[in-house]
Amino acid sequence: MDHSIEYRPSFALLTVSLDQGESVRSEAGAMVSYADGIDIQTEARGGILGSLKRSVLGGESFFQNTFVANQAGDVSFAPPLPGDIVHQHLDDETLYVQSGSYLASDVDLELDTSFGGAKTFFGSEGLFLLQLEGTGDSFLSSYGAIHEVELADGERYTVDTGHIVAFDGTTNFTVERVGGLKSTLFSGEGLVCTFTGPGTVWLQSRSMDSFLSWLIPQLPSNTSSQ
Repeated sequence: MDHSIEYRPSFALLTVSLDQGESVRSEAGAMVSYADGIDIQTEARGGILGSLKRSVLGGESFFQNTFVANQAGDVSFAPPLPGDIVHQHLDDETLYVQSGSYLASDVDLELDTSFGGAKTFFGSEGLFLLQLEGTGDSFLSSYGAIHEVELADGERYTVDTGHIVAFDGTTNFTVERVGGLKSTLFSGEGLVCTFTGPGTVWLQSRSMDSFLSWLIPQLPSNTSSQ
């Protein structure tokens, strides 16, 4: 399964080239186009309970689409927000993905929700993370550009929770306050996630939380319109 990613990092477009008999799975609504000879199958992956858990707890859609090539052809995908796409091949590995950043993957990869513990309750990635596990290709999307950080064994790195895209299952992490109480309340940073290597962390250069914090006060209210 070959692929190409164009128009990075602002308006990335993923094109997956399937040989006859190959298939790729995607998040509902991610498809942009596909060639003649490719069939689309929509299903509640993992059954009703599995799909409901992934939708309610993991922030993903209830249904997923699988594109099957009856003859060789291309399928293209794009995220809903202006941003980047990154490819990561897993070799019997685990990858944790924040809600909204899963775009597509090899059908051989298992996609499920994973309980992140109470420490993730206060992070914007939520109490549950998406877990990709197995061997195959995965494609992640972001709001803004994607920045990859490689951590050595024992190396620590701190990230604002709203800028996390994904991280390797080999990393450990804790959610912490920024400095003291004053910094937490008034610095505009709030809570951060500190990762400890070894492993890779993928960040996005923009935060949806920050964007909404800027946007919402700009919107006209009923009072101001009267």
